[in-house]
Amino acid sequence: MKENNNERTPAALLLGVAFVWFTTHFGGGFASGAQLYSYFVRYGAWCILMPVIAMAYNAFFFTYCLRFARKHEVYDYRSYNNAFYGRFAPVFSNLFEFLYIVVMCVAPAVAFATGGATLHAVTGLPYLLCTLLIGVFIFVVAIFGTDLVRRVSSVLSIVIIAGLLAVYIPNIAAGADRISGALTGMQAENLSFGKALYSAFLYGTFQLCNVAVFVQHAKTFKKPGDAKKSMIAGFVVNSCLMIMVVLGLLTVYADPDMASAQVPTVLMVQKGVGSAFFTPVISVLIILGAVTTAVNMVAAMVKRVSAAVLTDEEKKRTEGGKPVAKTILIALACCLIDFGIAQFGLLTLIAKAYSFIAYLAIPVILVPYIIHMIATRFDTK
Repeated sequence: MKENNNERTPAALLLGVAFVWFTTHFGGGFASGAQLYSYFVRYGAWCILMPVIAMAYNAFFFTYCLRFARKHEVYDYRSYNNAFYGRFAPVFSNLFEFLYIVVMCVAPAVAFATGGATLHAVTGLPYLLCTLLIGVFIFVVAIFGTDLVRRVSSVLSIVIIAGLLAVYIPNIAAGADRISGALTGMQAENLSFGKALYSAFLYGTFQLCNVAVFVQHAKTFKKPGDAKKSMIAGFVVNSCLMIMVVLGLLTVYADPDMASAQVPTVLMVQKGVGSAFFTPVISVLIILGAVTTAVNMVAAMVKRVSAAVLTDEEKKRTEGGKPVAKTILIALACCLIDFGIAQFGLLTLIAKAYSFIAYLAIPVILVPYIIHMIATRFDTK
């Protein structure tokens, strides 16, 4: 697809790519509130500003990524990395593969933990049993229902977003005084701006791994410059939803149970308006969000491993929707690994594992991208 400056990408397609960013960013950790509490709310009043800074940081790098992919017409992440890293590709493309495998292990584990923690918060069943139940369900769906999940994932995302709006907006309106009191108390604590900014930096940096998902969507654009328009829209959507969740969490910031809450959104609903109705509703939505994320990640890992071990005949069967013994065993192994990782707990995984991914992403993505921008004068040289 060559660039034609007279052609315009329809607004619907630009928004579509923007929502790819949101649906990739959005998952169980986001819906549960644990992700935003860990990286923003617990760092004080700066939590109102830092999500915007983190998303601006992401929008800048994602724009560069999508613009490069469209300009050079590389739409799968391996080809994209080989083109982007140039003569250093033999090292950095493989380092990226390692980073992506880590992400593919951690992200489903967070989904397991999110579903398990939500089920535990609502039913009171042991966390271990809850993650096991979620794991069994994810395993079965990953083997037999990936096509169904793929077909309904967009609808589920819309339903989950609508559910979040329905839950958060009334609670924010009813808890305006508590939000004001929380911010006043945070200012009195005089929490460090530097620590808040560094936490936002880590949050944005582990999100940079999503470039692997985004490059395929650059093909939608009529010209490379469309990447900027799309990512500005994505910045607005992501920032607004993040601020909404932060404000909702501030309504229960002073609650003594907040510091140890595995699923802050459920705590907010239980302490807020319409708790009898909204608690089961939001719990189901969070679990659905976690399950769809995990199924997609497990299925992707199964496909990645299967490509190396399946015969041509077995590949034809799996492509026809009929799992073979090898794919079942691979999916089982993935689910067992994720189940084991999930036992560290949702907050620990989000605070520690995501930060670990961010540290890996600094030398593999962040630094090379900055060097590339300087050396190529933002890909114009």
